[in-house]
Amino acid sequence: MKIFFILIGILTLNGVTMAAEKPARVMPANGIDKPLLGQILFFDTALSWHGNQNCATCHNADTVFVDLRDNAAQRMVSLGDDLQSFGTRNTQSMLYAKYSPEFYYDEKEQQYIGGQFWDGRAKNLAEQAGQPPLNPVEMGMPSKEALAERLWFNPMYRRLFSQHYGEQVWQSVEDIYQAMQDALAVFQQTMPLLAPFSSKYDKSLRGEYQLTEQEQRGKALFFDKQGANCASCHQLQAQQDHPEETFSNYHYYNLGVPKNPFLLQHNPLGEDFVDLGLFENPQVNGDEAQKGKFKVPSLRNVAVTAPYMHNGVFRELKTVLLFLDHYNNSARQINPETQLPWQAAEYATTLNYAELTQARALSDEEIEALLSFLKLLTDERYEYLLQDREK
Repeated sequence: MKIFFILIGILTLNGVTMAAEKPARVMPANGIDKPLLGQILFFDTALSWHGNQNCATCHNADTVFVDLRDNAAQRMVSLGDDLQSFGTRNTQSMLYAKYSPEFYYDEKEQQYIGGQFWDGRAKNLAEQAGQPPLNPVEMGMPSKEALAERLWFNPMYRRLFSQHYGEQVWQSVEDIYQAMQDALAVFQQTMPLLAPFSSKYDKSLRGEYQLTEQEQRGKALFFDKQGANCASCHQLQAQQDHPEETFSNYHYYNLGVPKNPFLLQHNPLGEDFVDLGLFENPQVNGDEAQKGKFKVPSLRNVAVTAPYMHNGVFRELKTVLLFLDHYNNSARQINPETQLPWQAAEYATTLNYAELTQARALSDEEIEALLSFLKLLTDERYEYLLQDREK
């Protein structure tokens, strides 16, 4: 019965009419394949210890696959399954996550690239899928064994795991857990809704939308290395106007983002807390040069995923642009959200100053043009969120 309701809950993601209207269409004609198995797992609260949280809790399909729930942390970080614990980093969207390459070190560029999470600690989507269930401030399962038992005692999972991974999958906890991770990863890799490329920007590439003069100016600034130079970090494809541009090179930088005083007090973390970012990834082997660096996020749907930066310190997208511009513009010395000078970097030693100062100073009109362009990256399904923010 529980799985039946899970299936009802995911039908709109598959573009199928709701079961309440046409119950006969609940079960796909070809049965439950591996992507759909992953989708069922994605919506199953049994993957959390208290049974009140699933993957979709923090990656809501209706809100850009991020966590826009109101909470005591003002959406800067997410509330866990125990309804008391909070994370220390802002929840990232799952949209377009499959385009981030597996975590690796590029010898030519002498830097780490790819992976999942802000610090790349999961090398791929499968590893990423396995971490939230065991995280005590997220889904809170005490062990892989505890989760494997829940899957074993569910007849539907016993049948589907045996079907897709063989009867031998039940011979070890590790095999069961890896199968769960794989199914969730396959779901993310194959689900069209997770990479729709349906924004006005995409439509403009297909000749279905005409950019306004301001949007065109913002686009030119974005890609111009002598202008805003955003594309140096926020361009994946070598060719501009590539139909599968995700607006991230998936590299790691220290932008000098300040601490978030509210978050430090809320969690509480203490004034001395420093998030060292990539350095906390075991795969960098304690390389001090990686301290304070975080993965470049995709700018897809960025206009509707506030608050911003790894710690949610900025509430408005315009503030982010002004913050970045202040490295090149002496007129940008005040944070408009606090009416105080910009705070010092959380970890200044590895600040990517050379990269940050490649752009030129921008005028107020150019900042507005960039904002107009970034709003173009909102997928069609989430344009209502953009309209809500502008009210």
